[in-house]
Amino acid sequence: MASQLSVRVGGVEIGGGAPVVVQSMTLTKTHDVPATTAQIAALAGAGCEVVRVAVPKLEDAEALPKIVRFSPIPVIADIHFNASLALKAIEAGVAAVRINPGNIGGPDKVEQVVKAAKRHNTPMRIGANSGSLPKHLEGLAHEDQAEALVEAALEEVRLLEKLDYRNFKISVKSSHVPTMIRAYRILASRVPYPLHLGVTEAGPPSTGAIKSAIGLGSLLVDGVGDTIRVSLTADPVEEVRVAWEILKSLGLRERGPILIACPSCGRDNVGVQTLAEAVEERLRDYPEHFEVAVLGCAVNGPGESGDADFGIAGGRETGFIYAHGKVLRKVESGILVDELFREVDAWIAAGMRRPERRKHAKPAALAMAEASAIPLE
Repeated sequence: MASQLSVRVGGVEIGGGAPVVVQSMTLTKTHDVPATTAQIAALAGAGCEVVRVAVPKLEDAEALPKIVRFSPIPVIADIHFNASLALKAIEAGVAAVRINPGNIGGPDKVEQVVKAAKRHNTPMRIGANSGSLPKHLEGLAHEDQAEALVEAALEEVRLLEKLDYRNFKISVKSSHVPTMIRAYRILASRVPYPLHLGVTEAGPPSTGAIKSAIGLGSLLVDGVGDTIRVSLTADPVEEVRVAWEILKSLGLRERGPILIACPSCGRDNVGVQTLAEAVEERLRDYPEHFEVAVLGCAVNGPGESGDADFGIAGGRETGFIYAHGKVLRKVESGILVDELFREVDAWIAAGMRRPERRKHAKPAALAMAEASAIPLE
């Protein structure tokens, strides 16, 4: 199911077994170079590895040379309906172009773009969205939209292959998650090319993150997909954060800390929501990869904290700090978070060495009983 071929977007390899790549797209008017480059810098800082910019007008295409020069990550030009803009983008040195061969102006225009892409060794992304399927596939879409998406993409593939051009990746996005999942599964079984995954028009973070996690995660866990964009109605930096959380949750990539926190319940002795939010906020400043558990009672706290690199389990007036499966000490609740990060910072400064240990070495009840006997510092 995994793609056999790869493309290189700037210095980033996509497909062929390379790590899954995180993408996003700027919200600025591309011809506003200061605003666009500032947003690209913010995206790169959040972990975006490839960025797409919209190029609907000539003035946007004319801004691309500066944007490409100033951008710390590869820039993809997103172009529809106008082949001349695609040609200008390729000449400007973009790392890739996203076109729809079906709306770029006909086979002759597609051939012009392909010739320029070959000359500059510029890869493309092609593919279909459920909201813009060709008219001749409307009948098939009424019967089976996933098959219609795949057929639309394959028509584009056949056109580019006829022109002896294979330096591309494909997408078949839909806002309907089950359709998107099935379309990508079908496509992955029929082509060797890299796949760009996305639930298009997913919505605001509250719902869009869930749709994206289900859609992307269902495919990625089976090895389908080589690059992803989480499409949210939000600051694109939030798209990047959600994308990384999906990859980290599946164990596909590592970037920054992972927070484990128990849900609130009647056993909560410490206000675990407030505690977890405080820890989460401070973790944003750490690029290193490690796990921190925040638990609110004695039921799961010792076990979960013991599995993480670091952990805190709260009590009514005191809490416990864990490191690498062991209880370090008992401290007053008011300084629990500060003491946790004092241990984290010392561990990072010492080289982040993890001792060998067994997970769940002791039953939770025994671990808590031993921890309770520790005198308060």
